[in-house]
Amino acid sequence: DVQLQASGGGSVQAGGSLRLSCEASGFNFDDYAIGWFRQAPGKEREGISLISSFSGSTYYIDSVKGRFTISIDSAKTTVYLQMSSLKVEDTAVYYCAVDKGWAENPDPATFPHRGQGTQVTVSS
Repeated sequence: DVQLQASGGGSVQAGGSLRLSCEASGFNFDDYAIGWFRQAPGKEREGISLISSFSGSTYYIDSVKGRFTISIDSAKTTVYLQMSSLKVEDTAVYYCAVDKGWAENPDPATFPHRGQGTQVTVSS
């Protein structure tokens, strides 16, 4: 079974930083897209970033470009999301998710495999 374990959330003041980690196991896809989505109370899931295990290509939604950086370790078992210049509106539960291959317009919020979330709270 695919297992994704997210960690690294916490409470920070606006302008602060956090690094989320997602340990992935239980799958043997030759090529996959892995990334992060978030969900704030009362809001829809929002895919925010992903990376290709094959090409290293990355994607970010506009609201996090220049502030968040996604990366994957050389063993391709852990994906990170470095979040800087955090804003109050970044407050949400953050989840990592994975899908086989790289579909056209991939959205981690719709990936079939996702793990437990980690809470990020940004205060003003």
